[in-house]
Amino acid sequence: MGAVVTAEVAGSAQVDRFDAVIAGEQRIEPRDWMPDAYRATLIRQIAQHAHSEIIGMQPEGAWLTRAPSLRRKAILLAKAQDEAGHGLYLYAAAETLGVDRAELTGKLVSGRQKYSSIFNYPALSFADVGVIGWLVDGAAICNQVPLCRCSYGPYARAMVRICKEESFHQRQGYELLITMMRGTGSQRRMVQDAVDRWWWPSLMMFGPPDGASPNTARSMAWRIKRHTNDELRQRFVDMSVPQARHLGITLPDPALSWNEERGSWDFGEPDWSELERVIEGDGPCNTERVERRRQAHEDGAWVREAALAYAHRRGAEGDRRAAGEPATEEER
Repeated sequence: MGAVVTAEVAGSAQVDRFDAVIAGEQRIEPRDWMPDAYRATLIRQIAQHAHSEIIGMQPEGAWLTRAPSLRRKAILLAKAQDEAGHGLYLYAAAETLGVDRAELTGKLVSGRQKYSSIFNYPALSFADVGVIGWLVDGAAICNQVPLCRCSYGPYARAMVRICKEESFHQRQGYELLITMMRGTGSQRRMVQDAVDRWWWPSLMMFGPPDGASPNTARSMAWRIKRHTNDELRQRFVDMSVPQARHLGITLPDPALSWNEERGSWDFGEPDWSELERVIEGDGPCNTERVERRRQAHEDGAWVREAALAYAHRRGAEGDRRAAGEPATEEER
């Protein structure tokens, strides 16, 4: 009986400390005690974020061999490299919670974990590369900058570098669009067409409306999220409208109007049924995106096996040297 009471007291003390850290705007670190639900929420969110960075290379990656100039190709290559790095940072952060990135990848390619719905749309022209940088990366910045203050330390620290690089990606996309809007009539029409196709999916990137979001309240209570989906969506619209006007393009929303009382832009309601369909796998490119990721994972198996064998060999060599044993013939 005494052992049970002691365990209960210890458990209560752990909960109290966790709550105090969260309330004090401090960080939970990997070795700290945390509720199972907090850990599960972080794994779900960080894994989805990591998957999105990796899958997110595909729409623009289709234009790497068709970029209109060497400069544009170099910029696009650098961006793809950044996104791959973001995925690695995030998988590493997830692993501090006790999961393995191979397990997470397995769940992705088997459909048991999700990635951002935005990457299930095709990039039909090179203008899409600029619009993805401006709108999609712009929405990502709105979403991710508050995560730099996330209550889980490894996630928050990873987000600091990711956000700096995403900011560059948005500027690169906007610069491309400015260049195209100063070009021919065909180029300007190409930009407008891309904006028409990507505007509403970009608004949906923030998730369902607050009333239909099952995870927001708990994530905000735990300081994983800092703002609701609708708050972030409003920030994005307020940021994007003046930028669109500067570009000289029209956002495809007849309900868009300035609300003097609120000091913000009113905007139309996205088609939430479309978001549900895309999340459930019925988007334009869902099957293609996951299949390509699965194939790339399988094609890279020999690289992972070779790296693991090399690491084991180096470890064995180090153990022998530490024990004072002579080098093997291979090591000589």
